[in-house]
Amino acid sequence: MTEQPAVERPTQRSRAKADRRAALLDAAAALFAERGYNGVSIEDLGSAVGVSGPAVYRHFPSKQAVLAALLVDVSQGLLDGGAAVEERSDDAAGALRDLIAFHVDFALGAPDTIRVQDRDLDALPTAERREVRRLQRRYVDVWTHVLGTLHPALGADELRVRVQATFGLINSTPHSARIGSEPVAEAQVRPVLERMAWAALTSR
Repeated sequence: MTEQPAVERPTQRSRAKADRRAALLDAAAALFAERGYNGVSIEDLGSAVGVSGPAVYRHFPSKQAVLAALLVDVSQGLLDGGAAVEERSDDAAGALRDLIAFHVDFALGAPDTIRVQDRDLDALPTAERREVRRLQRRYVDVWTHVLGTLHPALGADELRVRVQATFGLINSTPHSARIGSEPVAEAQVRPVLERMAWAALTSR
């Protein structure tokens, strides 16, 4: 009988560190969205999660590193999630509907991150900005592959335009899904976004 290798379990300290890192990123998304990257200090980030400003440096070496982690992590999460959706779907039409639902989930769940991405991407160092763009291109590729399978007559340029336009539609929700200063209920927004995205992607 082959002895199985021991599975290393996270310690309480490592879990606490991971939780604090996640809390800092959540706080950064909210603060950067509200004030802009340049309007937020390390002390503001620490205060938002109940620690001193210098304690933030135990998790991130700089404010730029916080922004980089926020945008790289979300870009990687979208790519991984989109690839998983495609892999588990039985056909192209089902995959496209599931990709739409997946991205709507993201847009409704992370409006602050979308605002930060739109406004503060250029504040990243060059290497991290390029990594975000690389991950985003690969995420677009997942969508264009599915859409191209569903509509093989469409050329590569049109596939990409349709996908990018659909992202623009769905990602507008931090601004468009409001009446005055009040957000519209998710139950009202979601079906509208999903119908419009499907129409934009599959119109002939």
